[in-house]
Amino acid sequence: MTLLYCATGKQPITSPESNDHGELLAASNYLFMSNLLGGKKVVVVGGSSGMGFAVAKLSHEAGATVVLASRSKDKLLAKAKELGNDVQVQELDTTREESIKSAFANVGKIDHLVIPGSSTKTGPLKSLSVADAEFTMRSKFFGPYLCAKYAELDPEGSLTLFSGVLSQRPGTGMPILGAVNAAVEGLGRALALELAPVRVNVVSPGMTRDTGAYLSMPEEAREGMFKLVADHLPVKRVGTPHDLASISLALMTNPFITGVIVPVDGGGLLV
Repeated sequence: MTLLYCATGKQPITSPESNDHGELLAASNYLFMSNLLGGKKVVVVGGSSGMGFAVAKLSHEAGATVVLASRSKDKLLAKAKELGNDVQVQELDTTREESIKSAFANVGKIDHLVIPGSSTKTGPLKSLSVADAEFTMRSKFFGPYLCAKYAELDPEGSLTLFSGVLSQRPGTGMPILGAVNAAVEGLGRALALELAPVRVNVVSPGMTRDTGAYLSMPEEAREGMFKLVADHLPVKRVGTPHDLASISLALMTNPFITGVIVPVDGGGLLV
């Protein structure tokens, strides 16, 4: 009989005898993982799809009580059912201050807040309307800004914002996205000081598949774009929501990281 200790170190868990050390290592890793966020409440804004749902799923597997927050109650309930127990839902519209204020009043005190979710409208400077540019800023910058304002975070907790590599490698035809991502990164650094000892960090994704960003493209064109980008990256693939979720978990659970911007781009900034 083998004793495997959970991450809290309090209770041994017995495991059947096995000559497969790989199985024992996997079991030990599972027990450690399942307690990383034990007893913690994690709010994921945009938690009903894409990167947000991946963050929620991994947080839930790590033992957290997860609050999925987004605009669609039906989607929230469906995704909560998919995750199982210890999942709450909260309607929240990042473009409306009253919605954000009310949502966090309902949620109460939390340990970690992760904000992958936003809606954006983009286009060339000369053709993008001011209304569409303001919508992008309201959703991706002022939404997280107001979430940080109204969230009641535990002093030992964390806030994780999401920007994008266009802040450092802007492309033509989408200056508003470069600008808003840079603004989010500036906000993250400032809040790491203002909200201390709460830790504040920013994840900067590169091109990531299986999110809502490219759903409007025909599948063949979308997959062709992913392949073209992957061929130019050192890792030879584009990102996945799990890639972003795993770094989010690391930032939540490492108590000595704050004020950083973490590119998760497959080496895209190098090439």
